[in-house]
Amino acid sequence: MNIAYTEEELPATAAKILANAASKTLCFYGEMGAGKTTLIKAMVKELEGADPASSPTFGLVNEYHTTAGELLGYHFDFYRIEEETEALDMGLEDYLYQDVWIFIEWPEKITSLLPANRTEIHIEIIDRQSRRLEIV
Repeated sequence: MNIAYTEEELPATAAKILANAASKTLCFYGEMGAGKTTLIKAMVKELEGADPASSPTFGLVNEYHTTAGELLGYHFDFYRIEEETEALDMGLEDYLYQDVWIFIEWPEKITSLLPANRTEIHIEIIDRQSRRLEIV
């Protein structure tokens, strides 16, 4: 599935991705500035996250809850890791096998650790206001 969108269309785009994802583990591919975190923020909002999503670049993982207080999921940003073992050291496997949403930025840094049952989202910059994504 391919979707072209602008920032104004983020809520509808987020809803469409969530409705069509083959799994709750979503891997986001795209260059720096492609809008991975922005899209994840829209998805967390669509899932009725209690707090706005933010990039976990320095902490590696953020935990999100619904407005009802239930665990919604986890958001990982592996941009800063040097080796896959860093993801293992933080207990990645324990996170991956829960029945919650998992949002992973820079999954190419942990390729051998990714579960087979995942949805890949490749984001391409069209211009300053527009993006195109492909759901695999």
